[in-house]
Amino acid sequence: MAATDYPLPVFHFKVEWGGVKAEFSEVTGLNAEAQIIEYKHGMSRDHGAIKMPGVKKYGNVTLKRGVFKADNQYFDWWNSIEMNEVERRDVTIKLLDEKHQPVMTWKLAKAWPTKIEGPGLKGDGNEVAVESMEIAHEGLRIENR
Repeated sequence: MAATDYPLPVFHFKVEWGGVKAEFSEVTGLNAEAQIIEYKHGMSRDHGAIKMPGVKKYGNVTLKRGVFKADNQYFDWWNSIEMNEVERRDVTIKLLDEKHQPVMTWKLAKAWPTKIEGPGLKGDGNEVAVESMEIAHEGLRIENR
């Protein structure tokens, strides 16, 4: 079996937003679905309805990373939110192969932060402080190379 016959590991990826490379430890929520429209007209001889694709829906994406001193990328973007206005950015997530080349790419259109969450702090903890940001977007395009 050639090396290319194995599935790719999930730990080697990079994220770019608005032209800036950002480092994250976890990305979740890369999903989309088409709502279902059911229709049955009165003259149909079938007992069931026909199903057609409707509006596409995109789940929010959650990005997690370790907390670094004086790194305010999250908060600068979050602070751009004002009443009905926010800085929207295109976000690109690339899954990389062993040669650091993109193999699978997810592109989020017009993304903006909807929620930020700081780390859980505890006096007897010894793990890394991790913060998260949830972003909404208006479209998901997937490229598999």
